[in-house]
Amino acid sequence: MAEEKRPLVSGKYLEYLGKPLVREGDTICYGDMTEKCILILEIFSYNKETGAPENILIQVIDSKNPNKILMQGNKKGLTDAFSMGLIWLERALRSA
Repeated sequence: MAEEKRPLVSGKYLEYLGKPLVREGDTICYGDMTEKCILILEIFSYNKETGAPENILIQVIDSKNPNKILMQGNKKGLTDAFSMGLIWLERALRSA
């Protein structure tokens, strides 16, 4: 099967550990779209006192088929959610 060629989006993005990290509204996407899967963090609520993200949905999805969810869970706090998501993404990419 021929590998799909996708055009690169022009512009600069914030990178973390060599992969793009993009936020639009309450959705944070992390990962390289040319790899098997990416990490999506969806912020559902914020702390009323601090304004910090509180309820986060974590999803590792197939980059070629965004409707295919490979792993999913919830965490309180952005740091915990992102840390867990990084571990899940690494495992999913290793099993590719």
